Amino acid sequence: MRLPTPTIWAPAIALVCLTAAASGQSTASWIDAYRADASRLIELATRDDFAWQRLATLTDTFGSRMSASENMARAVVWATEAMKADGLENVRAERVTVPNWIRGAESAEILEPARHAVVVLGLGGTVATPPGGLEAEVVPVSSFADLKAKGTEVKGRIVLFDVGYSTYAETVTYRTGGARAASEAGAVAVLVRSVGPIGLRTPHTGAVTYAPGRAGIPALAVAGEDANRIVRLTRAGRRVRMRLVTSGHAGPEAASANVIGEIVGRERPDEVVLVGGHLDSWDVGTGASDDGVGCVITWEALRLMKQLGLRPRRTVRVVLWTNEEHGLAGANAYAERYAAAAGNHVLALEADSGVFTPATLGFTGSLGARLLMSQIGTLLAPIGMQDIGPGGGGADIGPIVQAGNVPAMAYLGDPNRYFVIHHTAADTVERITPQEVSKAAAAIAVVAYVTAEMPERLPR
Repeated sequence: MRLPTPTIWAPAIALVCLTAAASGQSTASWIDAYRADASRLIELATRDDFAWQRLATLTDTFGSRMSASENMARAVVWATEAMKADGLENVRAERVTVPNWIRGAESAEILEPARHAVVVLGLGGTVATPPGGLEAEVVPVSSFADLKAKGTEVKGRIVLFDVGYSTYAETVTYRTGGARAASEAGAVAVLVRSVGPIGLRTPHTGAVTYAPGRAGIPALAVAGEDANRIVRLTRAGRRVRMRLVTSGHAGPEAASANVIGEIVGRERPDEVVLVGGHLDSWDVGTGASDDGVGCVITWEALRLMKQLGLRPRRTVRVVLWTNEEHGLAGANAYAERYAAAAGNHVLALEADSGVFTPATLGFTGSLGARLLMSQIGTLLAPIGMQDIGPGGGGADIGPIVQAGNVPAMAYLGDPNRYFVIHHTAADTVERITPQEVSKAAAAIAVVAYVTAEMPERLPR
């Protein structure tokens, strides 16, 4: 998650004030033409729990959705048919070839000083242990520097990266890079304290990366409570010996798809306002917050416009990406397919941070674009989301944003709540309220509609 400093907004605010003083006009005068339609979108979005019910249908019917899985394939068909039923245009499923990692059976157990089952999840992409598992002593480390300082002490042992959660951006590096570093130090396996605030003994999965050309070692996430216990025992001078079993392996690549629907622009159909989330999920939980809800709220923006008969000047396109969790094949395929039209993307908005209250909208773009977006934000005052801050962007829109220098936006749910369930079995629809989903859909619908409808496109 990228978090640019908020101070970049100070020059924009000053420029708005100077412009208003020079012209003698209200800074909001141009936006007034869109208030009635924005109010209609907000009212329709928040009238009922349609969006939440659609999310429940997705997660209840298809469950977890690894990109190469049958569940994902069925979800693609369902989303395509439902978009057509909603009246969206140019609905299609664009084929993407995706990697196929299979988790298999896994377990962990403390053998010494007393037998005790430990709650783990193999990291996405982990290699397998020998068939009977592996046994070794555990060496906790608090950082990469601590690993290096331990020297030969870790050779032939299991390394536990016990790094307390601060923010996702700061802590996730131990999940992605811990196995590589531990392997280079001679470890036989790695445990990573789950990347998130401590929950109810819930481990968090997520992708691991190995050094090219080197054999990987088994990599598992361990619940925070179990990590704490291991560290307390070792600090007390007790030897902790564990048995780990993983069965993760790569299967043959598989066919998946990005699901796309549009409202074609009435005047400038080649200019595109892009919104979306990723339809795939990890194979635990049902991928409700990560990222079923992102798919639903961005899709809902188009459905709301269609319901109200709103056809903006530019095309509004929703993309439900595949393979965000384990490779970004969907994002890269989209950018490659639309490379020639990258510069015609007017705005790219990604929803992949949940919808938990308090939520915000983040934006990254030029000073001129930020000025316009701050005024569009005033239309969201009825739902308390008028303050648009920094932090636009996302993994799936990243390639097309970079290719076309596209202004980027993100819907950002409360990270303190989101990362408790992120990549866990607890990521289910019960954690989300209908009001949170409807509010998010309303905000995205207004931003997408006005950006697509206003006479001039956002400046680069």
